[in-house]
Amino acid sequence: MTPVLTVVVPAYNAADYLARALDSVVGLSPEVEVLVVDDGSTDGTAVLAQSYVDRGLVRLLRQPNGGHGAAINTGLAHATGTHLKVLDADDWLDRDALTAVLATLREQPDLDLLISNFVYEKVGKKHKTVVRYDGALPPREPLTWDRTGTFAKRQYLMMHALTYRTAVLRAVGLRLPEHTFYVDNLYALIPLHRVRSLYYLDVDLYRYFIGRADQSVQESVMLRRLDQQLRVNWLMIEHVARTPVAEPRLARYLRHHTEIICAVSSILLIRAGTEEALAEKDRLWSRLRSADPMLYRRVRWSALGQISNLPGRTGRRVSVLAYRVAQRTIGFS
Repeated sequence: MTPVLTVVVPAYNAADYLARALDSVVGLSPEVEVLVVDDGSTDGTAVLAQSYVDRGLVRLLRQPNGGHGAAINTGLAHATGTHLKVLDADDWLDRDALTAVLATLREQPDLDLLISNFVYEKVGKKHKTVVRYDGALPPREPLTWDRTGTFAKRQYLMMHALTYRTAVLRAVGLRLPEHTFYVDNLYALIPLHRVRSLYYLDVDLYRYFIGRADQSVQESVMLRRLDQQLRVNWLMIEHVARTPVAEPRLARYLRHHTEIICAVSSILLIRAGTEEALAEKDRLWSRLRSADPMLYRRVRWSALGQISNLPGRTGRRVSVLAYRVAQRTIGFS
């Protein structure tokens, strides 16, 4: 029997969190295949995962360390499910919501992309922010891109919200960069031009655990890895600039996503505060203009594009303040 869903769990030194992730998906249905990809861990990750293998609950794939992208690549290569969901080892899924997802996928086996909500489970924050897609996507009905609405600033499609048809990921030839952080942005963007059918199931499926000091999305960590953020940002720009898109509303969404990631990169470069970082910010926008002048105009003169490029020291302070407000409002790191 072909599984309805493969859940790929990339895991690197995740022994402290992996059981919570696995317990949220195993044993729910024989139609769920769980693949743990141990990405060269040096702690007890593999031993913990093997205990689930011994109970017939998961498959374990082991590889030398290649980073988050390499682990997703391996999971995709070995997945047998009709659809695929990535679950990071320190996050978890809501089982009731997952039951609803499985029912939807059974009814629509040819669905290219199922979108669901995710919840920021931020350390020390009692009120948990839920990212929903109401307004942009009519819920619980088959959709094509021409039936999508305008996405709000917080409504860009993060990996946590997405369940792709496995064949779509393979048809697009998805291969994420190795030894690079933040490749989930590529996972959420590159396959979209192959997506013809969408469905928004407004359940709170993915619980996104953030706020640990060592986490890759923590601002202090992102500042140390700006080269990787910029690499991913540029790969996104290249893809959007070079990939023909026939659906106007998909093109509009791709600009929206590009706008947000360019703004994040710009604010981080401003926060870095060095002359080199500020020059790198100018180079980012210059490269965007060279790659696609029309995309540049749309993104640069959008609200976020303008906020990210306010002139002078005072302007940069205002840019960072606006970013702080967004952090408090949405609840991200």
